[in-house]
Amino acid sequence: DRALLNNAVNADSGAYAPYSGFKVGAAVQLTNGKVVTGNNQENAAYPSGLCAERVAVFAAMSQFPDQKIEAIAITIKTPGGEIVDPVSPCGACRQVLMEYENLQQKKIRVIFTGETGKAIVVESVSDLLPLSFTAG
Repeated sequence: DRALLNNAVNADSGAYAPYSGFKVGAAVQLTNGKVVTGNNQENAAYPSGLCAERVAVFAAMSQFPDQKIEAIAITIKTPGGEIVDPVSPCGACRQVLMEYENLQQKKIRVIFTGETGKAIVVESVSDLLPLSFTAG
């Protein structure tokens, strides 16, 4: 988990976050051992930006469609560096992760942390989103 978190920390440096100042990095571990990273990309038309988690997951699944997601690590960096508590995925990211967990019929471990302090690890996205939306 530490190595995956380190990948997420490295990814957050490429975030484009001129509006919020919150640089978020995410790293996805696939069943083939590959790690795909992403970071948040903001836009002046706020809903047009994407969170780091979705950037990483969508990139991973577009590049490796036959693989399953083992885990995702999420980190944050702010100008002040004062976030101690772990920052969990937003609702939209939880729903996207839940979609892939359901699709692959395999739990996705979620690891998240603040800038300092301890990480939180949950063994399944369903622990973060117990009543997810489904199309059926």
